[in-house]
Amino acid sequence: MASANQMEKMKLRQNYRNHWHTDLIRATETDPLFCCFSLWCAPCASYLLRKRALYNDMSRYKCCGGYMPCSGRCGESRCPKFCLGTEVFLCFGNSVASTRFMLQDEFNLQTTKCDNCIIGFMFCLQQLACICSIIACLAGSEELQDASQLLNCLSDLVYFTVCSCMQVPLSNVHY
Repeated sequence: MASANQMEKMKLRQNYRNHWHTDLIRATETDPLFCCFSLWCAPCASYLLRKRALYNDMSRYKCCGGYMPCSGRCGESRCPKFCLGTEVFLCFGNSVASTRFMLQDEFNLQTTKCDNCIIGFMFCLQQLACICSIIACLAGSEELQDASQLLNCLSDLVYFTVCSCMQVPLSNVHY
């Protein structure tokens, strides 16, 4: 459950007045090279962007940017580079979202309605894929299993595409 402080931050983000230089819909055309890099080497891109968001000062590092319950409880202060590396591999989605939230809060950047729809679609598709997998498992139908696998593949494709596109605006923020 989200703390009152986190809920307040989410409400504040709705009133931010600045906008991202690049929205998700234009990410691939704005910086195709970085988009490819963030697609094919997603954890590397996430690591570099978080380090940049921390102004290369790893003493400021907190697991998942301080936005998750585990933040500050993972021994980050002793070995921040290792912890960030672990985060971007094991909690990739959280690492991308946390860096995005960090920059939004620092620069008062508002997410567009279109970006919200894209991100929401990604989450809904993942939930649908999960539900279909459970139904296919319970029903024992081979046809449902095949459809479930197809939906899982589609969900993964959308997830990694959105995460790679989400990292392009992060790379274009001018610090």
